[in-house]
Amino acid sequence: MDAAKVDIVWVLTASALVFMMQAGFCCLESGSVRSKNSINVAAKNFADFCISAGVFWFVSFGLMFGASLGGLIGSENFLFSLTDPKSATFFVFQLMFCGTATTIVSGAIAERARYTGYLLISLVVALPIYPVFGHWAWGGAFGGDPGWLAALGFVDFAGGTVVHSVAGWVSLAAVMIIGPRTGRFDGSGAPFRSHSLPLAALGVFIIWVGWIGFNGGSTLAATDKVPHVILNTVLAGAFGGLGAMLLGPLIMKRLDVPTMLNGALAGLVAITPAAHCVSTAGAVLIGAVGGGLCVVTSLLLDRWKLDDVVYAFPVHGVAGVWGTMAVAFLGDLETLGTGLDRWGQFVAQGTGVLTAAVWAFGISYILLSLINKFVPLRVSPEAERIGLNVSEHNQSTEQLDILRSMEVQRLTGDFSRPIPVEPNSDIGDIARQYNLVLENLYSAKMEAEQASKAKSNFLASMSHELRTPLNAIIGFSEMINRQYFGPLGSEKYHEYAGDIMHSSRHLLSLVDDILDLSKIEAGRNTLNRSLIDIPALFDDCLRVVTGAIDCNQIYFDIKVPETVSKLFADERAIKQVVLNLLFNAVKFTPPGGLVTLGAHEEADRHILEVSDTGKGIPDEKLERVIEPFQQLHSDPHIAQLGTGLGLTIAKALTEAHDGELQIDSRVGRGTTVRVLLPIRTAADAK
Repeated sequence: MDAAKVDIVWVLTASALVFMMQAGFCCLESGSVRSKNSINVAAKNFADFCISAGVFWFVSFGLMFGASLGGLIGSENFLFSLTDPKSATFFVFQLMFCGTATTIVSGAIAERARYTGYLLISLVVALPIYPVFGHWAWGGAFGGDPGWLAALGFVDFAGGTVVHSVAGWVSLAAVMIIGPRTGRFDGSGAPFRSHSLPLAALGVFIIWVGWIGFNGGSTLAATDKVPHVILNTVLAGAFGGLGAMLLGPLIMKRLDVPTMLNGALAGLVAITPAAHCVSTAGAVLIGAVGGGLCVVTSLLLDRWKLDDVVYAFPVHGVAGVWGTMAVAFLGDLETLGTGLDRWGQFVAQGTGVLTAAVWAFGISYILLSLINKFVPLRVSPEAERIGLNVSEHNQSTEQLDILRSMEVQRLTGDFSRPIPVEPNSDIGDIARQYNLVLENLYSAKMEAEQASKAKSNFLASMSHELRTPLNAIIGFSEMINRQYFGPLGSEKYHEYAGDIMHSSRHLLSLVDDILDLSKIEAGRNTLNRSLIDIPALFDDCLRVVTGAIDCNQIYFDIKVPETVSKLFADERAIKQVVLNLLFNAVKFTPPGGLVTLGAHEEADRHILEVSDTGKGIPDEKLERVIEPFQQLHSDPHIAQLGTGLGLTIAKALTEAHDGELQIDSRVGRGTTVRVLLPIRTAADAK
């Protein structure tokens, strides 16, 4: 086989290796995102290559490698049709480069970019950003005059700037326009974990293998330079990973797998512009620094709240800048063949790097901003929540199916149906165990509901059974106490009759509390709303508690402004709420203390307020005070005065009115209970 055919075979083989990088990027990006977005990432990687291939054949190859118009743009070879082996081989190799530049952006904006929006981004990269800058740097590679950057002496052997930095700058612009993933920087500290790091690592290995063709094929011939180029490439990638492995724990206090993987990729990017012109020691240095710069820049992006999912900008943009400048620092000037000294080469490299930043970032930011106004680049919050696999492609995963089933259970409250189980899978095993736990919980729930229903029915039944004899006892004791049928004889009989009457009334009030609670729990408590005059309501309540106030030697005050509007509520229920709060306040206020009953309006709510100067409730007991049958005071005299249901009933009746019960208490200073009820009219209720 003659030399020309060997060259063609080598470059085509290298093209195939570069094409493998598409598979590598697909694995890396799919593994780096959450599983609910993995299919979307794979679809984007497939589509962007198809778009870039079509655009590159149609117009981009001509813009990049056609006859130069003043070193600015190519002017021929559109709809590429040259069939001679050398031209066809060159086209195929460069097509793979265009595909690589396009697909890099995908990972940066993963998990929230609209599929159609990303296709437009791919079009922007493939035309005009990549080919125009490519002409400036490589325009003379297919014959004719060089681009203006190449004419200055700018060197980029295999595309550290042309391919990688350009894609990195576009990625940064896209990240800034689209914004971070929902919850990424909400301060919770919860990480967004990769769903499959082994898949991501496999992707990096495939990309690494592909990079042998990426750099090795850039010789465009099977020359004796190829082994050296490949050696530098492999070493730079390895030391990029080592640089990240050493620097990561020092800065981040940990070494995570994505940092290590990105370090290796950054080393590969960094060596790309200089693989042909540096020693192996230079390649090691370039790779190690590239990996370190990737770690530092990744942390800066997080600090600036720029959500680059795979850190495309640090890996490709920053490492590409470093590698391109390293040509001037470490490259062999004779090998470069530009005729420039170190300083001259530094200026040429810096000009290329700066031009790439301004062109790629500036143009992409402008174009993507315009596109975003007409075709939103970002999916909706709901689509992002459920995942782009479903929202963008109507494709699901086992994990997502389980989560959706759980969501249905949560929304409907129906836990009687198990979630689907995928046999012979890890997710299926999780689902199976969840169903077993759910079955036990459902059984316990049903037993608890039956027990609660039985309790409520029992309490209601017993309350009714107790009320009849209690009312008889109260009636007869009152007749005896008043001596309807003649004198009792002894004063002790009169005293005992009074004790029987008071004790019976107290017992009846306890029974009434239990009956009210059972009605509420059973859902049989109906509200009959009407307009209530609040001052009149308070007067009625005061008459009921006057005896207790006088007996306890407590001062009482009512504060109700004249402007307070009428309350639309169930009068009996609200009266019961106020009475329960008043009796509690009187019960726990010492002689000489003050109980205040007030009402006012605030915003769209009525506020009924009962405050006292009693003992107060400790903070640790405030949450328990509204629980049924709670007696928070150790004083036996106080404890025997009630069931501990007053606040429980008050809270339930308040909430039945769509209101809220608030308790504010300070030990030694007293307690204030507020009943917040929405201001409504009879018309509102209709």
